[in-house]
Amino acid sequence: MKVLHLGFEDPTMPGAGGGSLRTHEINRRLAAMGHDVTVLTTRFPGSRQRVQDGVRYVPVGFGVGRNRLTRLLGYVLGLPAAVRRHRGADLVVEDFFAPFSSMAAPYWTRRPTIGVVQWLHARDKSRQYRLPFHLVERAGVRSHSRLIAVSYDTAAQLTAMNPAVNVHVIGNGVDRELFAEPPRLGRNVVFIGRLELRQKGLDLLMRAWAHAELESDIRLVVAGTGPDEAAVRRLAQELGIAHRVDFVGWVRGADKRTLLSEARLLVVPSRQETFGIVALEGLAAGTPVLAFDIHCLREILPAGCSWRIPAFDVEQFASTLAELAGNDALLRSAGAQGRDFASRYDWDLLAARQAEVYRASVAPGARLA
Repeated sequence: MKVLHLGFEDPTMPGAGGGSLRTHEINRRLAAMGHDVTVLTTRFPGSRQRVQDGVRYVPVGFGVGRNRLTRLLGYVLGLPAAVRRHRGADLVVEDFFAPFSSMAAPYWTRRPTIGVVQWLHARDKSRQYRLPFHLVERAGVRSHSRLIAVSYDTAAQLTAMNPAVNVHVIGNGVDRELFAEPPRLGRNVVFIGRLELRQKGLDLLMRAWAHAELESDIRLVVAGTGPDEAAVRRLAQELGIAHRVDFVGWVRGADKRTLLSEARLLVVPSRQETFGIVALEGLAAGTPVLAFDIHCLREILPAGCSWRIPAFDVEQFASTLAELAGNDALLRSAGAQGRDFASRYDWDLLAARQAEVYRASVAPGARLA
């Protein structure tokens, strides 16, 4: 098949999240199967058209995309024309993206179209910006007849908005090289993700870190970039913990694997996730995970290798953090169990399943196993 993927975020853009990682991991395997895959993404400084791992990336927009607003506007305004320029595609794949999820692509692509839902938080963005993004999201979901969701919780939300939609749940995988890294029980507690104060719960994490009674050599390492980095740093200063927090910027590849495998504990304080791929990566690296108990994380954080705290209870998060940080034997045991659990999340199997759903979307009469 010739697949045109409306991927929004380029995986090489500094600060790119788990959504673009999934897009690339699936697409490079589709390309290896013999499919022709083109991904349309936003522009950013340094972006260029290229072929990476057999996947063609084409930036869409105007200018160089120096900030989030110009990247978003350029992509939204330029995408329909860019799709028309790729007339030969057998299938269009629309990745949902912030702040309004979907551009209702089935209405204007004029060819078979399927949505991939890795982001579904428009209602929260509506509250944040006081704009009706959630209404756009609902209309976009209703424009689709077939969707791929990365978690069962996301699938339930989609069918609530569009009872007629056919939703396939295909999760995320993990980098196999994480299993090659020997776990090393270091002294750092690690956060990895986009620096968004509310969605990623960084305000909750900073307050928990301020309350936790920890040994002086245990540090919080915050890896990532994002729109609220200045606010997160300012909050650390206000809480008097800046001297105990290291901001190391965006990490990927070998640096990310090393950071995960050498961590004492991975913290995922998010208020919202659609999958939580970094939590699964932590388990694969042999590092236990501490998170808040939100819907989709229940699917990938079982007892024995992770701890889920009642949603947004900062005091309990802090006390559990302190208790775990001082228990080497428990952390080592949990890390081993986490690796065993994460080993079932295989990108090759997931890509094969996604290819099957793509074929059914092009030929609706095809049967799915």
